Amino acid sequence: MDNLFILLLLPVISALILAFIKTNSAKWAALLLSLVQLGLTIPFICNFVPDASIQFAQSWNWIQSLGIQFKIGLDGISLPMLILTNGLIPFIILASFGHDQKGGFYSLVSFMQAGLVLVFISLDAFSFYVGWEAALIPIYFICALWGDGDRIRVNMKFFVYTFFGSLLMLIAIIYLYQQTGGKDVSWAALTQLELASGAQNWMFWAFFIAFAIKIPLFPLHTWQPDTYTHAPAAGTMLLSGIMLKMGLFGLLRWLLPLAPDAVAQYGYIALIMSVIGVVYGSIIAFKMNDAKRLIAYSSIAHVGLIAAGIFSLTQEGIQGAILQMLNHGISVVGLFFAIDILQRRTGTRELSQLGGLATQMPILAICFLIIIMGAIGLPLTNGFIGEFLLLKGLFSIPEYGVWYAVIAGTTLIFGAVYMLRLFQKTMLGQIDAKHVSVADISGYEFLVLGLIVILVVVIGILPNGLLHLSEASVTNLIQQVK
Repeated sequence: MDNLFILLLLPVISALILAFIKTNSAKWAALLLSLVQLGLTIPFICNFVPDASIQFAQSWNWIQSLGIQFKIGLDGISLPMLILTNGLIPFIILASFGHDQKGGFYSLVSFMQAGLVLVFISLDAFSFYVGWEAALIPIYFICALWGDGDRIRVNMKFFVYTFFGSLLMLIAIIYLYQQTGGKDVSWAALTQLELASGAQNWMFWAFFIAFAIKIPLFPLHTWQPDTYTHAPAAGTMLLSGIMLKMGLFGLLRWLLPLAPDAVAQYGYIALIMSVIGVVYGSIIAFKMNDAKRLIAYSSIAHVGLIAAGIFSLTQEGIQGAILQMLNHGISVVGLFFAIDILQRRTGTRELSQLGGLATQMPILAICFLIIIMGAIGLPLTNGFIGEFLLLKGLFSIPEYGVWYAVIAGTTLIFGAVYMLRLFQKTMLGQIDAKHVSVADISGYEFLVLGLIVILVVVIGILPNGLLHLSEASVTNLIQQVK
């Protein structure tokens, strides 16, 4: 079974089926279809050879008059992202069971999954761009229709930001298309182009701004906290757990190999932006009273460190970034789900109105604490090895590497402070009289958080399998850039 196209086709078919289901059975159908998608992903994992080659490649003539082909395939950089996408979607669907959603909601989730998968397996710039835009449309409607508060204004800001970045990227892709004589936009052809330094420079900024908005990096992050806060729980999980990885993946797949000279010239600016984001996101997270907003700012800090690892251009930094993209997705979905449970039980997510819930919800408290430990990067949890590799990669930068590592390394201290404050304010101390009758997690809630806890511990103890997947591809990427 090596037909990669089926992983694109199934979510589209699922979206069409779910759109017509108007009853509560839609959630079960969505879960079943997402598990089938995950099951179909397993043969690609099992049959993947961890070398630098492109595997399971397929191509078709798409727009023949323009010489545009549809090309897809997997390597050691894209496979972990495919695992993340198809692995997290069932968790996100299951986590939404408490909100009584109908088929239209799950149809949008499936359609977004198709866009995400296309982004990660595309081997030509045109289909990458189609997937990039296709993933934006459903998440806009998910947040606008099922969000809360001032969601319309917030989502319009999100849309304008990301669409501006997409427009810059499209202009860059059209320019690259012209450089091939209007014949080819495949990744293989574009990375073989020998662009003049001036062309590489503006190409770097066009792609970088598009990806930096999506990640988001400081100071292009201002859409993120409001969008995460006002989105429905599943929308926040999709945005933070998977969608922001599109930007990080774009850096690896497109920016670094397309503009290596410009990366050497301007990469330090991206590196500084990333490191500032680590400190900035952490400091703002200290002061947040809204638990969901606290995690949103913590996400800015975490992805800043991941982006810094990518721009370190070292084996350890880039492999650590790929591993941490997976780890961040797992941990942040668990964190946002735990906050969603607290909000449904107590009617609030304000830290000043919570506290002492561990006495009533001991199982949630244990799961929440383990996931927080993973997010902090405690040894033997999933976050530790990724953060260690990222900081080692920064330390290995020839010039000022020590300072990059020291400043970015403050995330270990800052993260412990704001995350343990989050746990203390919700689970410890005196319980409010209004909350003495809240019930502990059970059923699907226990299943989701229990499986996430298992992943946090297992990846923390046995990270080698995931690291081995990407090693050869990362080595090949570094050789392309340098």
